[in-house]
Amino acid sequence: MNELTILLLSAASLGFVHTLLGPDHYLPFIVLSKARKWTQAKTLWITFVSGIGHVAGSVIIGIIGIAMGISLHRLEAFEAQRGNIVGWLIAFFGLMYTFYGFYKYLKNSTHSHIHSFLLPSKLKKLKHLPNEDDTTDRDSWKSLTPWVLFLIFVFGPCEVLIPLLIFPAAEFSSFGIVLVSIVFGLATVLTMLIMVFLGYRGFKLIKFKPLEKYMHLIAGLVILIAGVGMVFLGW
Repeated sequence: MNELTILLLSAASLGFVHTLLGPDHYLPFIVLSKARKWTQAKTLWITFVSGIGHVAGSVIIGIIGIAMGISLHRLEAFEAQRGNIVGWLIAFFGLMYTFYGFYKYLKNSTHSHIHSFLLPSKLKKLKHLPNEDDTTDRDSWKSLTPWVLFLIFVFGPCEVLIPLLIFPAAEFSSFGIVLVSIVFGLATVLTMLIMVFLGYRGFKLIKFKPLEKYMHLIAGLVILIAGVGMVFLGW
């Protein structure tokens, strides 16, 4: 078994392990798919595109760094800093989505518990207007949420990829870099897709009807916990 084969096996193994052990790679897609009522196809497509962007970001940085002769230590430090920033971004996104979920819960609870005879006459006329606002609000969040996830993942680093690229750059030139990038990328994206698919199908087996009014809030809290775990626990 030659060195390049060993390197490719290492790339596949690390791509699988680093994704599996990083819940931030799949939990946001799973909980948001439930909260936003995405179809399975849409959920997997958003996961796929975000995964490609996630790997491509580190590949581009690694290739630029190698071409400029930047040391491995400096590249790893830069990737670690990016990882810290992304952890905060995910935590912030989770916090904002938690606020949104809490707002939606209060809004829905208010609509369902305030009887019309308790409302002033002017508010009675406006009672059905929130439904239209809800539609606009829902549509804007549906269009915005996938883009937020995609941008966060593009900015997010694959810390283990940079060292893998340094060796083939020295030994096998561009051919080794391309092969390692492809194998690592495939392992990472496929693992993301498998985990999201399993999570999506698992949610289908659970009766969430009593919890549906809390789903946005739950999704926000899960994403917030994943971000906090990245920053403080090194997930």
